[in-house]
Amino acid sequence: MFGIKKHALVATFSLFTLGASVSLAQGLPEHGPLADGKISEVELAGILATAQQQLIRLSDTATDEYQGALLDSEPNEPVAWMLMKDGETVKRLNLDSQVEGMPAAAKISVYRAAFKSVARKGEINAAAILYTGRLSEENETEVLVIEHEHRLGVSGNKVIGYEVEGGDIAWAAPVTQTKPFQWFYDAKEDAS
Repeated sequence: MFGIKKHALVATFSLFTLGASVSLAQGLPEHGPLADGKISEVELAGILATAQQQLIRLSDTATDEYQGALLDSEPNEPVAWMLMKDGETVKRLNLDSQVEGMPAAAKISVYRAAFKSVARKGEINAAAILYTGRLSEENETEVLVIEHEHRLGVSGNKVIGYEVEGGDIAWAAPVTQTKPFQWFYDAKEDAS
């Protein structure tokens, strides 16, 4: 059922690998194998493969757990998950008591702020917020949005149309949208 989402995530990383220029030279020691601040294509491919595997683990776990909300008749609320720094453990970010009664957009803002705080302390490798909505005001198609970010510089929104049919979820082809990288690092200011 999740094969199409997994392939779309792989395709996103493939495009990122082909078109990305990455500068990871910040904070490198003056002497050593990375002192020049350059990363070979092989090293970059390894870094991106790690991020890809970890985001797939996070997305699969979060989506599996979120499916129950899609199937019940209650309104769907945003929910957030994080991949811990061990690269294996996925935990739900539980702020239920703090966000109770808030509108969905406010909950998403609270989750983003919480991720920013936890990420900058080095406690997580990746994070995702899942929420639902309509494709547009004119289009009644229901969509699942997976807003995700990884410490290694990968960030995006995966938008997947869905329809509940007889207790099963039918997924449309996912679409990837760019998302500013915000939770782990601040964007560099333009020097102009």
